[in-house]
Amino acid sequence: MPDFSRVWDVLVIGGGNAALCAAVTARQAGCSVLLIESAPKAFRGGNSRHTRNMRTMHTEPTSVLTEAYLEDEYWDDLLRVTGGQTDEHLARMTIRLTTDALRFMEASGVRFQPSLSGTLSLSRTNAFFLGGGKALVNAYYALAERLGIDILYDTEAVDLKMDDGFVREVAITHRGFPETVRAKAVVASSGGFQADLEWLEKGWGPAARNFLIRGTPYAKGVVLRNLLDQGVASVGDPTQCHAVAIDGRAPKYDGGIATRLDCVPFSIVVNKDGERFYDEGEDVWPKRYAIWGRLVAQQPDQVGYAIIDAKSEKLFMPSVFPAIKADTVGELAVKLGLDPAKVEATVAEFNKACVPGEFNSNRLDGCRTEGLVPPKTHWARPITEAPFIGYPLRPGITFTYLGVKVDENARVRMDDGRPSANLFASGEIMAGSILGKGYLAGFGMAIGSVFGRIAGREAAKNARN
Repeated sequence: MPDFSRVWDVLVIGGGNAALCAAVTARQAGCSVLLIESAPKAFRGGNSRHTRNMRTMHTEPTSVLTEAYLEDEYWDDLLRVTGGQTDEHLARMTIRLTTDALRFMEASGVRFQPSLSGTLSLSRTNAFFLGGGKALVNAYYALAERLGIDILYDTEAVDLKMDDGFVREVAITHRGFPETVRAKAVVASSGGFQADLEWLEKGWGPAARNFLIRGTPYAKGVVLRNLLDQGVASVGDPTQCHAVAIDGRAPKYDGGIATRLDCVPFSIVVNKDGERFYDEGEDVWPKRYAIWGRLVAQQPDQVGYAIIDAKSEKLFMPSVFPAIKADTVGELAVKLGLDPAKVEATVAEFNKACVPGEFNSNRLDGCRTEGLVPPKTHWARPITEAPFIGYPLRPGITFTYLGVKVDENARVRMDDGRPSANLFASGEIMAGSILGKGYLAGFGMAIGSVFGRIAGREAAKNARN
């Protein structure tokens, strides 16, 4: 049993990448550090254990990245997916610091592999973790233990007792028992509220009950709600989230990245009425995959269905669930629970609108439709070759964008604009400061890694002073 009578220099609330970066950085600065993780040890790591890469700026090829990916291009990519709903100063700072974050990760024992290419188109922009997010999390925890960081699992922060912007103490439950923790500085890295369906329902209405939570079930926004109730400034829209179209057969919680479907660019996607509702070929998948959860969420019963033919079957990573196949479009529609006549008509209309072109799955190829609403602007090929293949889709929520407002030093701001005296934040709980909407593959890890290190550094300075 830990000694709860002591005062730690830094308390880190959370157990994922952002929290671990903060804890390790503060400890390496000479501070005593306590990290509390609400999950049991076997499920530690939050959403980070489901990740696989980080989007990283670099000026020349590296051992794990090809060519160069410079600040302005990175910023343009982010600007495009967010529609301008981002803080340029914080975003550009994050982009620049990903280079240092990558070196910090390697020095911390995180290993990388050459980036995947092919359908992901990420060999130039994203560094992939060898062994995925679980291996990354394990490397950080191993380092934390070697450094002497105190770690408590099954431990949830329930009330950060603030007095005029200063966290005096934190009420926790440790393995079901109430305790109090005191620290000179506190870092909140406890994620969003996506696992609280009642909270999601306030923004989305009853539709939220049909969402699947592909991230950790432990991110229920307890710390976020507690801070907002005490006058911490909020940032972001409660209806905005990282929402991906995932296989509709995935579990309600914790399905992770394996449940994602990458077939959409090469498909047509219809709703339960057998009708298309958006341009499936709008852009390359890493820049557009995260809009599809929201699109499906806006359809009747929050379901969609991706339909391809044999020509496209090998162009994407397959689902962890078996593909639904049939010899005819009508038969496939029946297997998907759709009206066969309606789906046949939709496919026929799409086929007729396809303009012949030079198909290329790795870039914007201009294979498009004409006279079709909505259009398909790339990778449009007639669906004519058996077997015909379908996948059910549902919105898979990874994390939410409502969070606490921070400055460039990761210091939390109060409603009246004052900085908190000793509270910092990193990761999903503050990501709304940079991500107003949309998503760019690997950018969540970039935010968590960069702001985790900043929060740890600044919390350590605060504690020493």
